[in-house]
Amino acid sequence: MPAYHEGMTSPLRALWDAPAASPRPPRRVWRDWLLVGVIPPLVLIEAAARPDVPWRWIWAIVLIALVPTLLWRRTRPLAMVAIAFAVGAVVSVVVGGEPQFITTAYFLVLVYAVMRWGTGRAMLAGGAIVVANSFLSLLYRVMTPVDLIGGLAVVVLTVTLGVAFRWRASAKSRELDRVRSLEREQLARDLHDTVAHHVSAIAIQAQAGTAVAPHDPDAAAEVLRVIEVEASRTLDEMRSMVRVLRRADAAGLAPVPGASDLAALARSEAGGPAVEVHVEGEFDALPPAVGAAVYRLAQEAVTNARRHARGATRVVVRVHVDGAGVRLDVRDDGAPAASALPGYGLTGMAERAALLGGTCQAGAIPGGGWAVTAVLPRAGWSA
Repeated sequence: MPAYHEGMTSPLRALWDAPAASPRPPRRVWRDWLLVGVIPPLVLIEAAARPDVPWRWIWAIVLIALVPTLLWRRTRPLAMVAIAFAVGAVVSVVVGGEPQFITTAYFLVLVYAVMRWGTGRAMLAGGAIVVANSFLSLLYRVMTPVDLIGGLAVVVLTVTLGVAFRWRASAKSRELDRVRSLEREQLARDLHDTVAHHVSAIAIQAQAGTAVAPHDPDAAAEVLRVIEVEASRTLDEMRSMVRVLRRADAAGLAPVPGASDLAALARSEAGGPAVEVHVEGEFDALPPAVGAAVYRLAQEAVTNARRHARGATRVVVRVHVDGAGVRLDVRDDGAPAASALPGYGLTGMAERAALLGGTCQAGAIPGGGWAVTAVLPRAGWSA
């Protein structure tokens, strides 16, 4: 025999299986203690001011005794609703009537809580409890259409508010998760581009220094100086990134490389291929985000050529800016490593281009060499 919830329609099943609200609610806040401190005196004042209400002091004692349920309404919303309405129903049966105090409105706070914080099953059960209590009320007094519609409207409004705030908090949480994910991806790309570029240069220089050290100490000393410079640059860029992460107001102060920094990629390094940079068009007018993306794409492509292109003697970087957008071509004349597999670098390059509505492709060139081509159409970033 199938379980009860297996026969539900899809929306109802989705509600039935819904988890508790996320993020989790605070256990106690100052408003809880304010409600617990204010409601009992209000109940006593109303009981004293309304001698026409039957069993008013009994109801006053019951309502005051149920006030502590407000303290657990977030962590145990269904249990608190069940306790409050069950006790109210039992007392109604015993005294033959229901409370007529305005202060019973604090029960709506419990209804709101179960819709705002409870699981899907708690929401359904809480709704069933409220409906059952409403039918029980019809046994003790005749309600006019105005009373019925008014009471129903108040309950519906309370439920709607609970669901609306629940949905808004959930949407905000999902948006924060999405932003954090994008920030992690951006940080991963920046770390990879920065560290890989400089460490690759250090590795190449170290290999060259090892080769020349036995017969040319002066050349080896020069290599060590280059390694020192590259290491210092790496530390400076890492410190800049750490400052941005530690200070919310430092993002605008940290230097961001752009298209104007492309010329720095052309510096020669002992033991590595010569790098040429050619730029055409008004690249100074590129938006900062686009300029930074072009620089990082070129930097990563040059780094890959230095690390993986066997026997490469020349790397040519060409950037062309026109009315259609930006085109980046990076080519080397070496042979790709036999075991080269797509890694985080190529993935990060494709992600950078995609964020600006463009594409990035890499592959071997017929006749020898390796090429990286990125196209960033103006339509993807002009807005």
